[in-house]
Amino acid sequence: MKSITINGSQRESVGKKATKALRNAGQVPCVLYGGDKPVHFNAEQLAFSKLVYTPNAHTVVITLENGDTFNAIMQDIQFHPVTDNILHIDFYQLFEDKAIMMEIPVHFVGNSKGVKAGGVLRKNARKLRVKALPSNLPDFIEIDITPLKIGSKLYVTALENEAYKIMHPDNTVVCQIKRARAAMAIAAEDDEEETEGAEGETPEDASEAQE
Repeated sequence: MKSITINGSQRESVGKKATKALRNAGQVPCVLYGGDKPVHFNAEQLAFSKLVYTPNAHTVVITLENGDTFNAIMQDIQFHPVTDNILHIDFYQLFEDKAIMMEIPVHFVGNSKGVKAGGVLRKNARKLRVKALPSNLPDFIEIDITPLKIGSKLYVTALENEAYKIMHPDNTVVCQIKRARAAMAIAAEDDEEETEGAEGETPEDASEAQE
């Protein structure tokens, strides 16, 4: 998985007053968990743009001014309700021998047989939560929808992989091909016409049809 480097400074003061001053200066207060003790640091808001405003998944290399370096993933983020500025970010430290859970984006590829026949692809899950060692975390999970026909459903059990474990129930539907509403409406109209035609038959018509 690709990594993004965040250059920051360790925070000595973590009170509300100090935190507010950091935000006013365009800095984002952060906390790194998972190690021997939490590490409080801050970095410029622009430094997080490639990490936050993207559909892709990344690990993070946090480099502090004192020379400390940590591998991590973003665990939680808080935004200002009005300005959408980043208020706070929590990170979780990675260790090569310790499995971690992370949301991984799903990429759909191919041209479904069902879509070609007039169906509609419904993407039920655009991200999947997986558990793996850091070195086995995928950038994305690729799904080939080519063989799916109208009415077909693809479950997470079809995506089993030795490198990671998908942390969803076996009956979780990742995507499905549904009949288009227009086609369903036409089919319903045809059924109604057939029913009305049958109801409008006279006994003579019925006997002629049987003959």
